[in-house]
Amino acid sequence: MTTLTAPDVGQMAPDFALKAGDGQLVTLSEYRGKRPIVLAFYPLAFSPTCSHQLPTIERDLARIRALGAEVLGISVDSHYANAEFARKLQLSFPLLSDFKREASTAYGMLLDSGYSGRALFVVGRDGRIAYRDIAPAPGDIPSNAELLRALEKLPR
Repeated sequence: MTTLTAPDVGQMAPDFALKAGDGQLVTLSEYRGKRPIVLAFYPLAFSPTCSHQLPTIERDLARIRALGAEVLGISVDSHYANAEFARKLQLSFPLLSDFKREASTAYGMLLDSGYSGRALFVVGRDGRIAYRDIAPAPGDIPSNAELLRALEKLPR
């Protein structure tokens, strides 16, 4: 990874404005005070590991939403590629385009290759990082079980 570091638990989460598959801008700040957000960083649409990672999140989405949270996927792909990837995988959460790599940089996820690393961050209602799980190697996938445990600990 680059020399940037990911924000620690307890720090304010960097805000962003990224395009969803439909071309609409989504900001992290629009959720502040409303609900926790799971940020699911993934390196590249249509890659084998990402094609496995995101459906596992979709399988747990009902539990995630029952705990009051929403999921936003983030990659450096274009919003067009993300829209097709979400359609192919039948995802019901938005995939956001970090084409300019600003969010990946702000979260310490930008790799030297120009892609983002793979990670899960939980941003609490207060806008602070409540949990993070950064995959140590490209083929590793952060644990949904640990994510769910972290969401269960958040104030309701």
